[in-house]
Amino acid sequence: MIHENQTLTILKTQNTLNQGILAEAAQNAEKQRKPLSEYLIEQKLLTETDLYQTLSKHFRLPFVDLSQKHLQDAVLDLLPEAIAQTHQVAIFDQNENDVLLAMLDPDDLQAIDFVEKRTGKKVKPHITTPSAMQHLLNQYHRGVEDSVAQLAERIEPKLQSNIEHLTTQTTKSKEKTEDTTKLREMSEELPVIRIVDTLLEYAVFSRASDVHIEPTPKDVIVRFRIDGLLGDVMTLPKTIQAGIVARIKVLSNLKLDEHRLPQDGRFKIESKNYKISLRVSIIPVYDGEKVVLRLLNETGQVISLEELGLLLGQRHIVEKNMEKPHGMILVTGPTGSGKTTTLYSIMHLLNQQTVNICTIEDPIEYRMPRINQSQVNPRIGFTFATGLRALLRQDPDIIMVGEIRDQETAEICAHAAMTGHLVLSTLHTNDAPGSLPRLQEMGVAPFLVASTTNCIIAQRLVRKLCACKEPYHIDKELLKKIEEQFHVPILLKILQKEQEAAVTSLEAVTFYKPKGCAECNNNGYKGRIGIFEVLEITETIAQLILEEATKIALTKAAQQEGMITMVEDGFIKAQRGTTSIEEILRVTKD
Repeated sequence: MIHENQTLTILKTQNTLNQGILAEAAQNAEKQRKPLSEYLIEQKLLTETDLYQTLSKHFRLPFVDLSQKHLQDAVLDLLPEAIAQTHQVAIFDQNENDVLLAMLDPDDLQAIDFVEKRTGKKVKPHITTPSAMQHLLNQYHRGVEDSVAQLAERIEPKLQSNIEHLTTQTTKSKEKTEDTTKLREMSEELPVIRIVDTLLEYAVFSRASDVHIEPTPKDVIVRFRIDGLLGDVMTLPKTIQAGIVARIKVLSNLKLDEHRLPQDGRFKIESKNYKISLRVSIIPVYDGEKVVLRLLNETGQVISLEELGLLLGQRHIVEKNMEKPHGMILVTGPTGSGKTTTLYSIMHLLNQQTVNICTIEDPIEYRMPRINQSQVNPRIGFTFATGLRALLRQDPDIIMVGEIRDQETAEICAHAAMTGHLVLSTLHTNDAPGSLPRLQEMGVAPFLVASTTNCIIAQRLVRKLCACKEPYHIDKELLKKIEEQFHVPILLKILQKEQEAAVTSLEAVTFYKPKGCAECNNNGYKGRIGIFEVLEITETIAQLILEEATKIALTKAAQQEGMITMVEDGFIKAQRGTTSIEEILRVTKD
């Protein structure tokens, strides 16, 4: 997309709008934290077509209306969906020497260069509107479904024959070798390979964290988890179910003839653009075998504490405790709340030539240079506890333990923290103060918890609002929901401090809600960010730990010392327009 400052300059030079109206619109857009182009269209000062025709005149490129354009399969195949979605470009026609490329940002020379190298033809850029671009990009999705459907039709008769053969084998109770042979033959059929490859490629480009392949009595449903929520992607014929499961079993080196017991495995897929590790879980269900794939991006960039979503005060507490030579920093939250990402960000900041960092993980999600990473293997007795004991003999300065699951691991971590090591780890508790009684329940003595714990970070992940968000004021119905779950006077106090102005009621505060646009595929959200509470173990908190205080007493004391709870942090982000109140209610619901 063209930068908003550039849009303002172009509109000024092209005299598309009265200069006074344009200046006022720019100010209002900035106040509302909206892109200028979106504000102009929303206020009907310009139509989308008028705006992008103006941009096309400035760049001296042809404007093309593609809102009704249907892309041919031959054209869709010219450009990988990853490039089309990432750069917001689409080839919409071609001839012997040229390809016609629709773009939103003609300054994107990288995309033009890629298309020229990919096609071997000269690129002729055209400007189109975001809504037209989304119409074109949506056809890649339909193209995936159509491709899979066509492949399924080609392979269906042969797979049906194999399925009947396997059924007969079971009835006659013959040797499993023939069963395995037939399944392997299924997995090696070219259309089956292409179906699985297409599904995985589409999952990567859709930013999916998980792929669910679920058998039903009549068909197979494929769902992707994107930004924390599951959604249907496509429905496949029942006849190709056995072939898909067999292919995934072959890739992850699992037993082809085992259909009664759960199996776990892993494999990797690579291209020039990505390197993904997939964890595979297969479990028998009533209508067959359900497959769940967890996608882990091994080329993922470690993000900063600020990008994670930690507020300034929270970052200062974490950074201060990272600088201590010993003690424990714990990250807590449910599965899928981003704990490991937070630990990796902390390790990235600590990763210096002068220190030895060792980890024991399950699994190793990202490879980090100069960090010695080990993976547990319970089958051979290499658990967190045994791995941690071995790491202590490796002269470590900093140790990262993927998870404290039992008393033995908890005690070793606490003793390591007491004897001069900085220990990073995770726990499964709902909030930061709850981690302290949890450690004591696991058998760690109160004096050890009080003297070795530096700080505890509790977190959840919420979806980020897209730039198309809309400002609004909450109604009485939503206010009632908030009052049922949270202590409103405290929220008002926090928001008043954030806004540096008097806040008399939540109804008077401007929040933001999802709208939907081409950029976010019309769902209003794009990406995720953390909401946090950071509990520092001060002298007051340490004394309460020694007294074996309850979680309620610890929370009250921490708030009196300035701790912002996850809910309060969430409302600050909702007021800033980072996320919505509905997201905060969703992830913090008890």
